[in-house]
Amino acid sequence: MGRAIRTVSWSAGLLVLLVAVVVASAALGAVRIEPSVVTMAILNRVVLPSGITAGSSVIPGTGIAVPLPNVQYTSVFSFDVPSSHQTIVTDIRLPRIALAATVGFSLAAAGTVMQGFFRNPLADPSIIGVSSGAAAGAVAAIAFPALVPFGGLHLAAFVGALGTAFLVYAIATEGGRTPVATLLLAGVAIQAFLGAMISYMLVYSGDNLRQAVVWMMGHLSNSNWGDVAFALPVTVVGVAILLTYTREMNVLLLGEEDAHHLGVNVERTKLLLLALASIVTAAGVAVAGVIGFVGLVVPHMMRLLVGPDHRILLPTSALAGASFLIATDTIARLGTLSLPFGIAVDTPVVPVGIITAALGAPFFLFLLTRREVHSV
Repeated sequence: MGRAIRTVSWSAGLLVLLVAVVVASAALGAVRIEPSVVTMAILNRVVLPSGITAGSSVIPGTGIAVPLPNVQYTSVFSFDVPSSHQTIVTDIRLPRIALAATVGFSLAAAGTVMQGFFRNPLADPSIIGVSSGAAAGAVAAIAFPALVPFGGLHLAAFVGALGTAFLVYAIATEGGRTPVATLLLAGVAIQAFLGAMISYMLVYSGDNLRQAVVWMMGHLSNSNWGDVAFALPVTVVGVAILLTYTREMNVLLLGEEDAHHLGVNVERTKLLLLALASIVTAAGVAVAGVIGFVGLVVPHMMRLLVGPDHRILLPTSALAGASFLIATDTIARLGTLSLPFGIAVDTPVVPVGIITAALGAPFFLFLLTRREVHSV
């Protein structure tokens, strides 16, 4: 009972923090908007289904009409907000904020699972080559679009990430068993190979070199609701399923032999955790590029606060990751960092991956100097 109360308390507190960070981020920019106006603008976009009418859609190239329902929606709120502010908040800033929250949520959740899976405090979502696979797919779609005719950049990155994860798993599996050490070494080898392939593609990318490099740095610029629609369902479903396996994650921390004696199907659980963590990571990386340190630092930070129990650690890390990436992306897009006592520091408008690395690396070194990074 105490654990459930702690989980709800921490999750509720972090959810409140997430809402506050969303409102603050949407208020900041070239045009400053009052937080109260931001809140009303967001609420104006809350809708509920009000009816369903019959409709149809024609399948391209066939002329066949398929019956489809048309759902009608009605706005719940109608606050008086200037149209310019409404557009800035809901059409320009909110898609980027929503994508940052989704990607931060996915990377922090996947990092928590990977650290527990490998029982290694240095593990992160990219440890088995998921990020490298996504980067290879994305760079291939940018540099040689004729070779990647299906679905464009996002889908190419997603397929590359998942393909790499399952290739590493297949290489490391022998006789129905997948030793964690072999899985880690296979991941390192595949990452090195993909790094060479990415470098080769960058050399021959021509005018597309800058786009490819910016994508590999991790960015949220030009985000839209389509990006959110691509990543959010996969992330939510994946993390929801992972939450049902938090007991197994705790037992695996004792070691595979002990977990087997306690009734855990070790190999099946390892495959499922690896697959789900890879899918969740792929969803985030596919839309935002390679963003480092979110999946490494945030789980450590929350482990210091809530302890190693994954039943509490996983949901709180995911929520904290969402707030962390929104905050760092706000710094990345503003160009000015406001500090206490009226101090303002000019910062270049850069990809968010640079900001997460600039903030995450010193923080991780601080934890190391305090001997706060332990085995998990």
